[in-house]
Amino acid sequence: MSGILVIAEHRMDELRPVSLELIAVAVGVKAQASGPVTVAIIANDPQKYAQALSVQGVDEVICVKSAVVEFDPDAYEATVAALIAAKNPSLVLLPHSVNSLAYAPALAAHGGLGLATDAFKVEFEAGALVATRGGYGQKLNVEVDFPGKSTVVVTFRANVCKLIDVAGSPTVTQMDAPAIPARGQHKKYIEAVGGGDVDIPGSEFILSIGRGVGEEDNVEQFRELAQTVGAELGCSRPIADAGWLPKSRQVGQSGKTAANCKLYIAMGISGSVQHMAGMKHVETIVAVNTDPKASIFHIARYGIVGDIFEIGEELRSQFPA
Repeated sequence: MSGILVIAEHRMDELRPVSLELIAVAVGVKAQASGPVTVAIIANDPQKYAQALSVQGVDEVICVKSAVVEFDPDAYEATVAALIAAKNPSLVLLPHSVNSLAYAPALAAHGGLGLATDAFKVEFEAGALVATRGGYGQKLNVEVDFPGKSTVVVTFRANVCKLIDVAGSPTVTQMDAPAIPARGQHKKYIEAVGGGDVDIPGSEFILSIGRGVGEEDNVEQFRELAQTVGAELGCSRPIADAGWLPKSRQVGQSGKTAANCKLYIAMGISGSVQHMAGMKHVETIVAVNTDPKASIFHIARYGIVGDIFEIGEELRSQFPA
């Protein structure tokens, strides 16, 4: 038993970017898994996604022809179970999405498999899989192992890792999905209301605020500062929990990951574990905090021990109207 099986996800005839992130995760631990990386796409017309999934490091793309046009949990569970039986992988990677959560627990329970949800890291230690996820309200990281489980299903968080942008030449094969009687019928998609005003994962320059802003009335001046310098305004969890900024702007394990950020300015953020998990990979981090012992200085390239209001004014003065 070896190798990794990635289940790609599509919605409204479009391949979801998290599918390519899962491939990057799989390729990153491919050597540890001692086996091939196989990517499966389950769709009514799976062939149209094959090229996008054929990136460097993928050994095989399986186009699974399904009679179901949109997602159906019973159909996916049966199909993924058949793929596991055929490929016998040590790790099965699914997106941590509303789709996967509708069938992953049942898949693991019926197949006697290991299961971890909302993971943001996987690795093999002495041949045994370890998945890392948040715990205790995302206040710390928890490493989960799976004694006695030869195959483990992991739903993996989106916007955590960089995509592979080099094309590959995997073997492309086809199979038919098992015929499963439908218990439900897909009607339509309804777009979520709110939260669409910001793209934290796609932003290259983010200015985030934390407890150091003191009170809600001070948020607006940092919103204006972000606009002045051309940054997207982000925040730490306490700001979002207080309702001072929407959750769509929260950076961290329980929020969004600054996946494509090149410059991250953290103002008045101490650097909790959950927040740093969302931005510590950024190449250039500038931290401003009055506490010289703040944890965020350990990962910042540049640190300023000072008042965020004074530093904000100085920064604003460099961009005259």
